[in-house]
Amino acid sequence: MTETSDADKERNREIARNEEAKQVTGSIRVSTWAVAVVVIVGGILFTLGWLALRG
Repeated sequence: MTETSDADKERNREIARNEEAKQVTGSIRVSTWAVAVVVIVGGILFTLGWLALRG
C-alpha cells in the first residue's frame, strides 16, 4: 500500500510540474503579445503626433 501511495504522490508531483510549465509558457506568450500591441499602438500614436506637428 505504501508503494502505491508513493507512486501516486510522485505522479501528482509530475503533473504539478507539467502544469507549472504550461502556465509559464502561457504567461510568456501573453506578455509577448502585450509588448507587441504596445509597440504597434505606440508607433501609430507617434506617427499621428509627428504628422500633426509637421502639418
